[in-house]
Amino acid sequence: MGISFTEKDGFLLHRKKIYVPPLVVTTVLQHFHDSTLGGHGGVHKTIDIIERSFWWPHMSKTITEYVINCPTCIRMKASRRRPQGLLQPLPVPSVPWSDIAMDFIVELPKSATYDTIMVVVDRFTKMAHFIPLVGLPTAAETASVFIREVFRLHGLPSTIITDRGTQFTARFWRAFCKGLHITQALTSAYHPQANGQTERTNGILEQYLRCYISYLQHDWSSYLPLAEFNYNNQVQRSTTMTPFFINSGYHPSMLPGSPLETNVPKADERLSNIHRNYRLVRAELLKAQQRFKFYADRHRRPAPVYHIGDKVWLSSANVKLSCPSRKLGPRFLGPFSIEKILSPVVVKLRLPPTLRIHPVFHVSLLKSMTPDPFPSRVLATPGPVSTVADDEYEVELILDSRWHRRSLEYLIRWKGYGAEDDSWISYREVRAPAL
Repeated sequence: MGISFTEKDGFLLHRKKIYVPPLVVTTVLQHFHDSTLGGHGGVHKTIDIIERSFWWPHMSKTITEYVINCPTCIRMKASRRRPQGLLQPLPVPSVPWSDIAMDFIVELPKSATYDTIMVVVDRFTKMAHFIPLVGLPTAAETASVFIREVFRLHGLPSTIITDRGTQFTARFWRAFCKGLHITQALTSAYHPQANGQTERTNGILEQYLRCYISYLQHDWSSYLPLAEFNYNNQVQRSTTMTPFFINSGYHPSMLPGSPLETNVPKADERLSNIHRNYRLVRAELLKAQQRFKFYADRHRRPAPVYHIGDKVWLSSANVKLSCPSRKLGPRFLGPFSIEKILSPVVVKLRLPPTLRIHPVFHVSLLKSMTPDPFPSRVLATPGPVSTVADDEYEVELILDSRWHRRSLEYLIRWKGYGAEDDSWISYREVRAPAL
């Protein structure tokens, strides 16, 4: 049965609603969605307000496509969906201290001259060292602490996982790791979950200190040795053993005068027990990893399959904008092109020089851009979104320049830092109009 119309005052009506011809659909949508009266409402609200007075075939589908592809809504509205990108677990180590993670707890109140804690965690045994420091160390100082506090006790690891602090991106640290055949594993920008081991350990350490330090918080450094012993003497859920036991094959004494174990096993028997424990620990770590991935993925969704050249929107959550209020600022920036696919959940974007941040991001911070099915949509051109670098450092000298992978780079001496922190930086990241 065909669609019936009536005519009134020069309008075609269908069931008492004005019929909208195809050429006028975009105009109606803009008026009831884009205008200040429309308020960039969601899909259901926009459908409701338009359906009160208008009709055209498949209007719900058309309105839905218009709203979900609205560039202003994409930029200005926070995403309510589960973050994209299923968990990609790191490889499980096979022996102690072959894979470690490092991080810093900074800006603590002064305690016996210390105000920083370096946290080092073995990803296999979960054993940790809590090292008090005076200020955030440079790359050379970090290397010295590593030799003194980690290498001295455990030898060289194969892999070190860190964030992108200046200590770990400096030329000195990169050369240090390369010379010792240590693989650097840097987290993607604004995704500290990739170094979740130290993030969790930091939380446990901070919780311990909160329970025992004074109100003035000036004595936390005196509790660090006890906090380290306590942490390493507690059963880890992921391994079902304590770090001490996995690392040494016995439990340390906690009570003065307590009898020590008298049945000392033979050397070959003890070696056999240690290797058996290693196998058990690795099996438990794999099970824990699978269990954690199962529960973590319940709160995530698969990431789209991205390709080089695809355009995406970048979350502004971790970018310092120059607008007066972040609450009223855009939620997404872009769109930007994907320059390189580093893993199923990590991509490198081609960012403009004004956006002076590291260009590698986890897909949870991205949103796909789809071609607008309404090319006649009139867009209000937004003002430029300027940003303040998340960690902006002042350049003291430009020491050298080079072409690296078809891109110009400068060797930078940072103001207030020594030669060990000199870094090669892409010209896109250097704000110097005179160059």
